[in-house]
Amino acid sequence: MKQSLYVKALLFFAGIIGVAVGIGQLIFPVAFEASTGIDIAGNSSLLSEIRGAGGTLLAAGVVMILGAFMPSLSAKALFIAALFYLCYGLSRVYGMLIDGIPDQGLVLVTIGEIIIGSAVLTAYRRLQRQ
Repeated sequence: MKQSLYVKALLFFAGIIGVAVGIGQLIFPVAFEASTGIDIAGNSSLLSEIRGAGGTLLAAGVVMILGAFMPSLSAKALFIAALFYLCYGLSRVYGMLIDGIPDQGLVLVTIGEIIIGSAVLTAYRRLQRQ
């Protein structure tokens, strides 16, 4: 299956973000979360939760990047990217409705996740129609 340059770029971009966020949460969770005003220092249970999510994001990001260079993985990588970005973004919207509006940085992240997730989902649907 031949990949378009758009799909390659989209998967690479989505993957790099996933890897960066995953590394931040897995290896530097206190500093990473502090960038949006979240203090998790000293809370080993919360640190464990953040690191678990970080490792999952890191792995998903690697799959997305591999999908950018391996056409046989493109559809799977697009599906995973759509699932991750839209689930994170829509879950944050739910949280805003239930808990209130978070730090402005997290609102911007939410918007970015929904935009990336929508773009990836659109690319996935187009690929499925081919």
